[in-house]
Amino acid sequence: MPWTTDDLPDLSGQTLVVTGGNSGLGLHTSRHFARRGGRVVLACRDLSKAKTVVESIRTEHPDARVEALELDLANLASVRGFADRFGSEYERLDVLCNNAGVMALPHRRTADGFEMQLGTNHLGHFALTGLLIGRLLSTPGARVVTVSSTAHKAGRIRLDDLQRERSYARWSAYAQSKLANLHFAFELHRRLEARGLDVTSVACHPGYADTNLQFAAPRMQGSTLGERAFQVMNRLFAQSAEMGALPTLYAATATAVRGGDYIGPDGFAENRGHPKRVRPSARTRDTETAARLWAISEELTGVRYEALAG
Repeated sequence: MPWTTDDLPDLSGQTLVVTGGNSGLGLHTSRHFARRGGRVVLACRDLSKAKTVVESIRTEHPDARVEALELDLANLASVRGFADRFGSEYERLDVLCNNAGVMALPHRRTADGFEMQLGTNHLGHFALTGLLIGRLLSTPGARVVTVSSTAHKAGRIRLDDLQRERSYARWSAYAQSKLANLHFAFELHRRLEARGLDVTSVACHPGYADTNLQFAAPRMQGSTLGERAFQVMNRLFAQSAEMGALPTLYAATATAVRGGDYIGPDGFAENRGHPKRVRPSARTRDTETAARLWAISEELTGVRYEALAG
């Protein structure tokens, strides 16, 4: 039988963080975590929108334990601020869902000068996970779930021009950031496993899901035609955002999940369907590139995974 939200286990007593938990995949992930009794933290850049979502979840599930904390992944000071506040207010971290992201934006830079897609999708989550690793390690059976995309298959990690300073193409930069997500998830798994630590690192992707992610770039460019094109494509080919959230929910909670797994939809070309274990591209098996990207990410963010060193 296909796995659905009816198969979610009881999450009472667990604390779960969802980056970008106020919209799209993150919203549905957060709703279902809260429905099953988890204490859910929506880590979001727009705190006012996040608080509106918190209230809607509480209206739907009056006993829900759900809160919002400010987090801007494109600003390392904000990432550190979130980690400090979380560490002072929460004693455990059972699941960290590295969900938030941007897609195919015109060239922009983060507050720290990184190319926006790499900086938000990869470096922000790399820093966040590293700053929360202590809480994860002290929570039995904790998981880190990193959301990638089928676009990673077109990605290349350009270590000689990681920030795309020599040339910038928005889709190839996006694909690089999604490949970086997988390198991070699998390298984190290898380092945890090598030290026998009780934290599981897995990755997933939503297939082609109907969310606001597709419309951000056309709106930034003022392209009505671009918006309409995505509206038509989403109507014809996309599955709902709630279905797109299933791989994340499965990766975060299913007992069959193992470290290093990659979860995606079971339908044609992994575009839609119910969650199952899927195969990432061959490039994700390049452990040398993964290790180099890890070292560069530590240098760029200033966040070092001391508990995994040596």
